[in-house]
Amino acid sequence: MDHDETGCQAPPEGPILCVNNCGFFGSVATMNMCSKCYKDMMLKQDQAKLAASSIGSIVNETSSSNGSESVAAATVDVQASSVEPKIISVQPSCASELSGSVEAKPKEGPSRCSSCKKRVGLTGFKCRCGNLYCASHRYSDKHNCPFDYRTAARDAIIKANPVIKAEKLDKI
Repeated sequence: MDHDETGCQAPPEGPILCVNNCGFFGSVATMNMCSKCYKDMMLKQDQAKLAASSIGSIVNETSSSNGSESVAAATVDVQASSVEPKIISVQPSCASELSGSVEAKPKEGPSRCSSCKKRVGLTGFKCRCGNLYCASHRYSDKHNCPFDYRTAARDAIIKANPVIKAEKLDKI
């Protein structure tokens, strides 16, 4: 039986590798890319559109003050059309990742109890006053906590139970 008679298409000869040569298999629905490469490409296109629109709005604001709006519109169209067809796969280098993580988190010393200076590590207890304490100093009466629990409790009760006043009814 022919495939032409039934109207069905012939299955592909074999699996299609990703267009970006990442080693995974692609599909026709994702333009012959694997799911990760397709998602990255869509994300880059969205970012490019957002950048083009923000650049366009900036250029339009400055051009309206100069009086040359037609030039600004032409530059925006050129930028948007040049971004769409290009697909580039970029992988970050290890050196740039390491330098970014070092800047984000400075090295801290071991965590210690604020009262007895004992090392607490992961078992430290953070009090409402903002300090870290060991197991023996975790209670507010053991470390002379300056946090006002009474006022905090009053505020929580007031916030949870607002005063409700009924509307007065008109008497007949």
